[in-house]
Amino acid sequence: MLPVQAVMVPKCGYIRKAVAVATRPDPAATVEIELDGLPGGADAFEKAARYCYGANFEISARNAAALLCAAAFLDMQPADGGLARRVEEFLAQAGLRTLPNAIAVLRSCEGPLLTAAEELGVARRAADAVALRICNEVLFPTRSPPEWWASELAALSPVSFHRVFTALRCRRAGPEVLVAAATAYAELLLADGKASDHRALLESVVAVLPSADDAPLPAAFLCRLLHDAVTTEASAKTCRDLELRLAAVLDQATAGDLLAFAFDGAGERVINTESLRRVIAAFVERESGAGRNRRASLSGAAALGAGALQKVAKMVDEVAAEIATDESLPISKFVGVAGAVPKDARATHDCLYRAVDIYLKAHPELDEIEREKVCSVMDTLKLSYTARLHASQNKRLPLQAVLSALYYDQLKLRSAGVGHDDEDNDARSEAGSARMQAKADAALARENEALRSELARMRAHMSSGMQQSKGSGSRTAATAAVAGKKASFFGSMSRTLSRLNPFRAGGGWSKDTSSIRESRGGAMNVVKPKRRRSSIS
Repeated sequence: MLPVQAVMVPKCGYIRKAVAVATRPDPAATVEIELDGLPGGADAFEKAARYCYGANFEISARNAAALLCAAAFLDMQPADGGLARRVEEFLAQAGLRTLPNAIAVLRSCEGPLLTAAEELGVARRAADAVALRICNEVLFPTRSPPEWWASELAALSPVSFHRVFTALRCRRAGPEVLVAAATAYAELLLADGKASDHRALLESVVAVLPSADDAPLPAAFLCRLLHDAVTTEASAKTCRDLELRLAAVLDQATAGDLLAFAFDGAGERVINTESLRRVIAAFVERESGAGRNRRASLSGAAALGAGALQKVAKMVDEVAAEIATDESLPISKFVGVAGAVPKDARATHDCLYRAVDIYLKAHPELDEIEREKVCSVMDTLKLSYTARLHASQNKRLPLQAVLSALYYDQLKLRSAGVGHDDEDNDARSEAGSARMQAKADAALARENEALRSELARMRAHMSSGMQQSKGSGSRTAATAAVAGKKASFFGSMSRTLSRLNPFRAGGGWSKDTSSIRESRGGAMNVVKPKRRRSSIS
């Protein structure tokens, strides 16, 4: 309650009307007027009173908006222009002419003054002035470094920043300006935020970030935001928004960015595998939809999309190899990340095999079925010769994967002389064909020697299971029949491999070897298997 001074009545329409109503019954009564709703509070009223009394007072960028709102509330608009006119002159001459002052005016519109500032348009004018000064700084820098203006935005609240960003878009600022403003604001604001309100602040910042169409934010920046969102247990809406934003630019990320997001702050424990899997799945879904649209477009665009998917697949393999070292990582989470990219997106599965081998080495207690689940994310037929050779000697792999690598590699070597493509001029000539055949024969001989020892070890490993499923008498008869035949080494080896063929039951894959001829008059020599070294780690 404030005592009304007669000197303010002529210059304040609000007070004049209140006095007229209060003194109608008793003109000599003392009038007290409540001004609890005055914008700017006691400080604004004091300066308004000083103006009415003709006393000096200071108008600054911090109180200009409050004085303008207070003048409008008190209806101070006499014939001489009043307080509102003096504040407008200050804003035009100094308050909105520089970036720091414009930000100070916009910041003063926050809090209790926000509603009144919005009604008068002060907040909109201040935000537009900030956007204009930023655009001028981008075109004609006045300080060093050129993007010094980005740090000034950290003083704004998320609501005020959203106003500035909207004004930048209306002024058609470039994407690089929008990205610089958004990233600098989020990083500085979250870095200065207290731990107690970090979650709420993060959710507010994410809510005002530009869309991917306006300004695709850097993948590394989004990984940091998503890591903070998961760590602080932000709302599901916030986390999903960041996941979709990251999926849109996942091909621009690096394995280091994803690892910084997947691991905890100490980099020792994997915590974000589910979010990582959803991000990869969203990217694959986007690429699949874009791939269908590219079928009717130019081939160059389709190649670009395929390259992005292959890049992400390689990056995912690197990430899978790193998270595989976590001894507490369940099989389902490892398979969820490594298998989020389709198998056919990879030209070769060597990197994926490395990740699988690392996981099996870090989890030696897995049984045969669990190891098969781990290996289900890769295709042994897409391994290179070196990787298949390593897989055939890898004791950590399940038996099914080893047999697949052995069987496919042997068939490929045996049919090497039949299905050659003419790769050079030597292959077209008789001399070139002879040289290629000699090389193939030498490779085949070496592979046969290694395969013979490997099969002997496999046969001993599988003997117990075969004895339970078949009678000993029938097996002895079959063995005697095979030993009595005069067949070449290639014929015997083909029959042995056909029994070990891992694809025989499923019927999903087979290879025609009918064109391969057996050697004449040669009987198979039984060679005692050599002791093999342990697999290469």
